[in-house]
Amino acid sequence: MQKSDPRKVIDWNDVRKHKYGHLSESASQHQEATDILELGHFTWDKYLKETCSVPAPIHCFKQSYTPPSNEFKISMKLEAQDPRNTTSTCIATVVGLTGARLRLRLDGSDNKNDFWRLVDSAEIQPIGNCEKNGGMLQPPLGFRLNASSWPMFLLKTLNGAEMAPIRIFHKEPPSPSHNFFKMGMKLEAVDRKNPHFICPATIGEVRGSEVLVTFDGWRGAFDYWCRFDSRDIFPVGWCSLTGDNLQPPGTKVCIYLNKNGSTGPHLDKKKVQQLPDHFGPARASVVLQQAVQACIDCAYHQKTVFSFLKQGHGGAVISAVFDREQHTLNLPAVNSITYVLRFLEKLCHNLRSDNLFGNQPFTQTHLSLSTTEYSHSHDRYLPGETFALGNSLARSLEPHSDSMDSTLNPTNLVSTSQNLRNPGYRPLLPSCGLPLSTASAVRRLCSRGSDRRDASRLSGRDPSSWTVEDVMQFVREADPQFGPHADLFRKHEIDGKALLLLRSDTMMKYMGLKLGPALKLCYHIDRLKQGKF
Repeated sequence: MQKSDPRKVIDWNDVRKHKYGHLSESASQHQEATDILELGHFTWDKYLKETCSVPAPIHCFKQSYTPPSNEFKISMKLEAQDPRNTTSTCIATVVGLTGARLRLRLDGSDNKNDFWRLVDSAEIQPIGNCEKNGGMLQPPLGFRLNASSWPMFLLKTLNGAEMAPIRIFHKEPPSPSHNFFKMGMKLEAVDRKNPHFICPATIGEVRGSEVLVTFDGWRGAFDYWCRFDSRDIFPVGWCSLTGDNLQPPGTKVCIYLNKNGSTGPHLDKKKVQQLPDHFGPARASVVLQQAVQACIDCAYHQKTVFSFLKQGHGGAVISAVFDREQHTLNLPAVNSITYVLRFLEKLCHNLRSDNLFGNQPFTQTHLSLSTTEYSHSHDRYLPGETFALGNSLARSLEPHSDSMDSTLNPTNLVSTSQNLRNPGYRPLLPSCGLPLSTASAVRRLCSRGSDRRDASRLSGRDPSSWTVEDVMQFVREADPQFGPHADLFRKHEIDGKALLLLRSDTMMKYMGLKLGPALKLCYHIDRLKQGKF
């Protein structure tokens, strides 16, 4: 491994040579200009001059001076530490690539717990390393199947799988001898709330072996403390060297929803009325994700809206449930409200629901959501962990003509099948002081026009025969505060029989519920067992 000069800072001439050296001078200048435009006109050299700032020297970081190459491929298998239980080594699959980083998913887990690692992280190893060192591969925390089925699951997972070869793994660089950071130094850092993003940042404070990472333009909303040798912080110029996407300094974007506008033939107007009045303020990519996800959730058939989207590059992920499976797709990277509005305008045109979004508040004549309703419904669109792959903004809204991923056949996407099970947007009701009884919850179910058929189905059947969707509906209606937790029951495949076996300690340990919601759910489950439903 190349040893770095402790006094050296990544030089922009080195960056340009590394990235554009294989091109002719004219082609190099054109490509660099294109890259600057793609970054929203942000360049470090200009930014450092404008802010009279100093970049943190390379010797401050636990990173290689020459970034490691990323030769991993999607679907490759490797061993990785479970980030939620670091004493366990699990099988992981590469599900995303960006720069020198991998997006990993533990086999037996789901896409809610994906995480990122550098290709030279000591926390990832080739298959067989654990056994070689006398250890045993463990199921991930929250393993979706019965623990006794783990050995057979492991055999099936590895049978015929593509193992990441030993040669593409890299040795982790050594830690700096001590904390060299000083307040005010500039760097690039992972946004831990949205870990697919790397953003310009500043050292806000130094305290012993820790530093406060503050993100430029975000006033503390995403700041965090970390050790000086954290693998989530990088020297200025790192993203340009690795080809990762560096987000420009934060600017708040806010998109407003026109609830009086035409929702067209594909969106349910009642569900649109349940949405918040605006998305943001947040990063442009996050606001776009919230708005597009809202359109999918409000669709009569999620498959239809999904068909108008195309794999993008560098942006957030949206998801849809159809054909009894969850499908995901990457949106393009966007850096301004102009791009967000342009994207949404084209999407809404395809949906025949023009004038649905704007950059100014609309006059709302319908009843607005109460404060409680808004807070609950807005949680559905808070930024989450996403990943970045794919193409550009211009192509992302064209009708599909090629495959988006191995699980999706876009030529058959648009469907009006009456058999499509689409949970759509979950109606969220105002919270109240005391939990509603199970009986009154079912009575309310029966009285609701859009849910009348489902309600009668629940009230007339043995709970042990309920499907996962039935359980989710019961949970949402038993207490309005359970709305945000309903998806956990799909995630863990809790049907009626499993519901009746749940205990509070199980829900807290494996589903991540806090004590209060777990106890309340147990109360309603006990009433089910007593036949009071």
